[in-house]
Amino acid sequence: MTDTVKPAGGPLQGVKVIELSHIMSGPVCGMMLADMGADVIKVEKMDGDDARRFAPILPHGESASFMMLNRNKRGIALNLKTEGGCAVLREMLASADVVTENYRKGTMEKLGLGYETLRAANPALIYCSISGYGRTGPYADKGGFDLIAQGLSGLMSVTGEPGQAPIKAGSPIADINAGILAALGISAAYAHRLRTGQGQIVDTSLLEAGFQQMYWAAANFFASGENPPKLGSANPTSTPYQAFRTQDGWINIGAANQANYERLLQVLDAPEIAGDPRFATNAGRTAHRAELVERLTAYLMRDTTERWVERLDAVGLPVGPVLPISEAVTHPQIVAREMVVETVHPLDGPTRSIGLPIRFSETPKRTGGPAPRLGEHTCEVLMEYGFDTTRIRDLIAQGAVHALEDRHA
Repeated sequence: MTDTVKPAGGPLQGVKVIELSHIMSGPVCGMMLADMGADVIKVEKMDGDDARRFAPILPHGESASFMMLNRNKRGIALNLKTEGGCAVLREMLASADVVTENYRKGTMEKLGLGYETLRAANPALIYCSISGYGRTGPYADKGGFDLIAQGLSGLMSVTGEPGQAPIKAGSPIADINAGILAALGISAAYAHRLRTGQGQIVDTSLLEAGFQQMYWAAANFFASGENPPKLGSANPTSTPYQAFRTQDGWINIGAANQANYERLLQVLDAPEIAGDPRFATNAGRTAHRAELVERLTAYLMRDTTERWVERLDAVGLPVGPVLPISEAVTHPQIVAREMVVETVHPLDGPTRSIGLPIRFSETPKRTGGPAPRLGEHTCEVLMEYGFDTTRIRDLIAQGAVHALEDRHA
């Protein structure tokens, strides 16, 4: 018998979520809901979510990427190409609170599982669709990918150093943000359902998730009519506010307002920069950004990142090192905020992942369980939904479901 990961605490305790989504955006949404206490049942195809094959692969065959995004969930495997598999899913959705999917438009309808069909059986169901471009518009039928969304949204046009080729953000920001937006939309729809008893469609996309990141760039364009340039780590509205090279690495300095700029020059002991009229105001510093950055860098190259952080921190200047992930995961503040959590996997033992970035005073997040093995909870979940052992055996024999262990049946 496999260990259960049923909800234990969290503000969404008691909420039943069926996750039909795969790879990243939908699983991010499901992980957040699960961390907040929802009972998230991940429904995979018979050979598993494609993310199970993403590198790196751990010693016992599990994918580190899959493990990262699917903790706290229970997992079943259904063959939706069979009537038996679709019938199982229909019965589960008839009493679910939420279903998430990130298929191409029309896929759920072809399976007989479109929103109108599901709503007829369960009017309170919240149906969350995460797609490449949304359910409406000329691109609604196209599949979506994070890279394409970052380009189409304008995000890549402002990412990178001046004069360089377009650069994708180092993190799949459209995918991740789409999952966050979906979780927010589901939470809002659930609040509406508590008042009215009615479910609805929650519809978001990778394109919108990427475009939402363009607040400052769009503001500048709407005001000036000009496309904002690439500025590397710099800020288009204030200077200096960016990463600088030091003797042994990089440091972020946020001297965006006049008081902080003057504090920076005091710590650097740079009277000749302070006396340069070109840099007297933020407008001047922004207009002559390249010259100012060059002169500030010459000072900062005289010492290490750690020593500059200490000095600038002491005068209250916003400052911090640019850390590699190996140092970020052990940073005292990250550790204090419990942003690295550990779960124990039955095959690979203790594994670490990124925690829930939200705190609740009265309903703390639930304790994490590991990502499920393929079909790990199939029998357990089906029995909870009223399937008897004979029917479960028949479904396994038909190839309609996959169970990691069938001793329940």
